[in-house]
Amino acid sequence: MLDISSRVRVDVETLLAAQNDMGVCDAFEQYAPVGKPDTMNAPHLPKVAGIDSTVPAPTHTVAPPTAASGATSATSPNTPGAVLQDRLAGWISDLTTLHELTERLTRTASLDDGLHELLRAGAALVGARRGLVVLEPGDGLGPDTTIGLGLARADLGHIETVPRSSMSYGKILDGLPGGEGEIAQPDLFSEDGLDPRHREVAARLGYAASYALPLSTETAGRLGAAVWLYDEPAEPVERQRHLIGLYARYAAEHLARLVELDRTRACMTTVAEELLPSRLPRVSGVQLAARHRTGPRGGGDWYDALPLPDAALGLAVGSVTGSGPSAIAAMGRLRASLRAYAVMEGEDPVAVLSDLELLLRLTEPARCATALFAYCEPASRKITMAGAGHSPPLVIGDRRTEFVETSLSAPLGMLACWEAPSVEFQANVGETVLLYTDGLLQRTGDPADRAFARLHAAAAGVPRSLRGDPGVVADHVLRSVLPDGLDAADSEEDVVLLAARFE
Repeated sequence: MLDISSRVRVDVETLLAAQNDMGVCDAFEQYAPVGKPDTMNAPHLPKVAGIDSTVPAPTHTVAPPTAASGATSATSPNTPGAVLQDRLAGWISDLTTLHELTERLTRTASLDDGLHELLRAGAALVGARRGLVVLEPGDGLGPDTTIGLGLARADLGHIETVPRSSMSYGKILDGLPGGEGEIAQPDLFSEDGLDPRHREVAARLGYAASYALPLSTETAGRLGAAVWLYDEPAEPVERQRHLIGLYARYAAEHLARLVELDRTRACMTTVAEELLPSRLPRVSGVQLAARHRTGPRGGGDWYDALPLPDAALGLAVGSVTGSGPSAIAAMGRLRASLRAYAVMEGEDPVAVLSDLELLLRLTEPARCATALFAYCEPASRKITMAGAGHSPPLVIGDRRTEFVETSLSAPLGMLACWEAPSVEFQANVGETVLLYTDGLLQRTGDPADRAFARLHAAAAGVPRSLRGDPGVVADHVLRSVLPDGLDAADSEEDVVLLAARFE
């Protein structure tokens, strides 16, 4: 995982021999000449911009006290054997630090978390306090983003006003001269060719030096650039550059995988959204609103609203088992088929679901699905519906908040022949009928009875002044049932809400 220098490859017998036979040290001279033992035995590296090195030498490298008179020369701290042991101890300490940092990076599962971890670890290795990473893959497929460490969004905006060609990350990303590798600017204000705008922004934000590294891999090519900012004139020492170089090489490989994962998720989300209605129809006497939350791998929850003959309206929600591309594709086929059956025989919801069950059993026998279809007559506010293994809708009004009594039935694809009776009910003026998928209940993590109770309480708690807008009703229910960001958090379950308010 890490590029370990050949100087570290020393077995235990060699180290023991080094203490008794100085001939081993002679063999190491070509790789690690012993020049300044006092420097190598220093307990800490020199300070960089007033900041202690974040990867200090271990305590056992501190120079021991002067040997007592009469001690053999082999125990002197300046002997080649002692210097070699100190040097190896320092390498082991550095490798341990790199191992811990790369382990932390490996545990990040999202691109945003990976970029933040890169900035934090890099700042620790080079002794900086702030920094930014500009993600801009060279293939032009995105995602393009800029993330800062110790920099607010406004600070990043100020930095972006500087001409790109005068910034170190701009030289790296645009392939300008000098941008092939690391770019160290130890004292920005003493540079002759510093752009005036760059000088102004650096003075406003309070940084005086920078150190930049490209982020690239052999397979993915250029991904972006990372820049760390110093409050005072400074630059990383050779040891720090070596450590951050090793870390950045591994981090780029990990970020390349996260970029591909992010692209796949975005693609699946786009496909799922395109398979759902791009807009809800306008039907006299009914106001419609929908909310959809997709899980990280993409799921098969769907909804639909379509005008039908005789000024009727068809409402449907459903869920396909599984997740990922296959579930999304099955969801698209199921929704398209239901639309066709609804146009032909929508006034009979049982017939619509029976046809859908037969299609699913013949074309995808290994898959099952739940569905609910409602045939609405807005003029009379009469609703006829049938459900296949789906949760009952919820009626929200000024005088009642209750679940609609629907007949129990198995999901589609579970029985050799599906059929269940339909139910009819009347909506009052101003009442909202809320259809939803099971993901809304399952994301709560509660047992089914508690989840239904939470949903009922959330619907009953909608302020009366807000009940005139079905979109506001759906948002209130979503936030109340799934508080603290659970409605937007990654989950295995999709969430769909379809609200219809009758005027």
